[in-house]
Amino acid sequence: MSTRDRILEVAADLVARSVDGDVSVRAVCEAAQVGAPALYRNFGDKEGLLSAVVDHGFGTYLATKKHHSPHADPVEDLRDGWDSHVDFALRNPNRYRLMNSPAMRTPPGAALESHRILERDLGRAAARGRLRLTPELAAQVVMSANVGVALMLVSRPATFTDPSTSRRVRDAVHAAVLTPETLETPETSETTGSDRENDGTGTHMSVASAAARLNALLHRSPASVLSTAETALMTDWLNRLSDTS
Repeated sequence: MSTRDRILEVAADLVARSVDGDVSVRAVCEAAQVGAPALYRNFGDKEGLLSAVVDHGFGTYLATKKHHSPHADPVEDLRDGWDSHVDFALRNPNRYRLMNSPAMRTPPGAALESHRILERDLGRAAARGRLRLTPELAAQVVMSANVGVALMLVSRPATFTDPSTSRRVRDAVHAAVLTPETLETPETSETTGSDRENDGTGTHMSVASAAARLNALLHRSPASVLSTAETALMTDWLNRLSDTS
């Protein structure tokens, strides 16, 4: 085992067993039987070490998500993603607190990768006409709620005792960013344009969800008849329409 791997393994064990998830450089060096220069040479500083500890644990979890065969319905992947995120937090409370700590000046790579996976699944939902917002904005809404619930369950277990809390918040957030499952396109609907524009929860596709869908399809298409400048302008228009609700 390399010196770096030994330090990382020891640090991960100390973090998992600590009361508040924090560890000292001295404790890590003593447990790994290395000097402080070796730790700083491999990780830069204490924050770099803790960031590596988070990535080491959360990276294994993310690897299963990246190699997971997607469901036919992207909404199923969104539900599974929320639930597995909370499950990881409950099984690794100290690592999870570190990953979302304001003290971490640079977000661990695992947190950024988790956000990218969420945007990918939301992009698939948008392409099917299931999203009310742009994937980027929807990802911010979903991730902030997902992390908030997970942190509350981890940090205040005596208060948040209802096991259905996560599911209830998940379903409420998804209802806010996703359209109903059965939709009629504007071409097949017999309702007026006014009815479609004012619809927020019915069966007809709103302007916002239609714009989100077109935007997703535009960026998934291998070729476009639009120039780079035209694509940028169209994207800006569609983003603005998608973000109106």
